[in-house]
Amino acid sequence: MKVVVEADGGSRGNPGPAGYGAVVRDASNGELLAERSEGIGVATNNVAEYSGLIAGLQAAAALSADEVEVRMDSKLVVEQMSGRWKIKHAALQPLAAKAQELVAKFSRVTFEWIPRELNKEADRLANEAMDAQASASHTPTPAKWTGAQGTPTRILLLRHGQTPLSVERRYSGRGEAPLTPVGEKQALAAAARLASMSIVDSSTPIVSSPLGRAKQTAQAVADATGGAVVVHNGLTETDFGSWEGLTFSEAAERDPELHGRWLSDSSVPAPGGESFDEVHRRVRKVRDELVAEHGGGTVIVVSHVTPIKSLLRLGLDTGPALLYRLHLDLASLSIVEFYPDGNASVRLVNDISHHPSS
Repeated sequence: MKVVVEADGGSRGNPGPAGYGAVVRDASNGELLAERSEGIGVATNNVAEYSGLIAGLQAAAALSADEVEVRMDSKLVVEQMSGRWKIKHAALQPLAAKAQELVAKFSRVTFEWIPRELNKEADRLANEAMDAQASASHTPTPAKWTGAQGTPTRILLLRHGQTPLSVERRYSGRGEAPLTPVGEKQALAAAARLASMSIVDSSTPIVSSPLGRAKQTAQAVADATGGAVVVHNGLTETDFGSWEGLTFSEAAERDPELHGRWLSDSSVPAPGGESFDEVHRRVRKVRDELVAEHGGGTVIVVSHVTPIKSLLRLGLDTGPALLYRLHLDLASLSIVEFYPDGNASVRLVNDISHHPSS
């Protein structure tokens, strides 16, 4: 099947709040087959245009197209993708590389420059994405409704995939448990989801807990994005002490009074282990380090339930009750942003839309 991809992107400020739009049509009759659009925070016009191209090619691949005719009003993207212009800007190189990887999946891809007036649908989608982003205060520019100022550090929080202990619902802290085959599929699906995001490229830091299940999941992300995994010991799971490997019922039966207090008081440690308050303090230090090192950028963090909840708790500026009331699925994705002026915004919690169906 041959399709036509029309793509566009825009930035209100260049750099400024940006978004992209893409449509896919049947080349034989012009029938609309797919639409894609997304606000991508603060970016340049060229980054937004490349993001639109990538989204359009991904949509075409999902439709099992074999030939693609790309039409864009960006002379730069068309000339660079056609090989006639060099890609000198460092921010565009990973996007162009990702686009080239997608191009290689089709039997034939052509690029054609068209006037802006012939690219109205993609332009409309890009502007709608920017409008929606602004109205939802999702842009990394000053968020008027919160008073937040500056460009935030965006942290993409990924929980590791399934392990044998999680299947049996056992306390799994510092002990090592490899991913199950299902967990491996979950890790691959989450990795593909992250790799498809326009804010992620090969330069995006991937910071993992030192535990094997997290590193295994993080490596899947690195393989998909072309990035590299860095281990941070502060992202390890809670030390459950002598409750490690026990089920909820077994721990409650063994230490009924202590277990009851532990469930309602975050300052109470597990026997021979650590309290949730202790975890929160070390995770707060990790947050501070990440913001200091990657301020204004995007970071992927692969960790466990308690550290991820702690980072979301910091984003929401709420108390320890969140630890007991918030559910996080295996291989779920959450997003929190920390602004340089001390404000924060939680953009996504426990998203598992990427989970494999089997």
